[in-house]
Amino acid sequence: QVQLVESGGGLVTAGGSLRLSCAASLLTQRTFHVGWFRQAPGKERSFVAAISWNGGDTDYADSVKGRFTISRDNAKNTVYLEMNSLKPEDTAVYYCAADIRPWRPLATTSDVYNYWGQGTQVSVSS
Repeated sequence: QVQLVESGGGLVTAGGSLRLSCAASLLTQRTFHVGWFRQAPGKERSFVAAISWNGGDTDYADSVKGRFTISRDNAKNTVYLEMNSLKPEDTAVYYCAADIRPWRPLATTSDVYNYWGQGTQVSVSS
């Protein structure tokens, strides 16, 4: 079982920054990839960023490259998503998810991820 809890969402003006956190507790396994996804009203959930179990590999959606940075602190069992230069189109509920098969490559599709957090709202005003 994995429990994921996101935090750090909020309301910012365009050009601002936020840092999201995803705290993970894993009872039976200590290595897993983590992905961030987002879902805006009326739209499907989409990939944002992912990081491998040891932090050695990362991947980003084209829409956030150069603005968002994913990182992890395994000592704290926490993954971060640093979001800079935020735009109104970044407004969405952001979810973190875990893939407990660390031998697999990083995935950008939601169906690969086994566990999900409850989400945190990010709103960017123009």
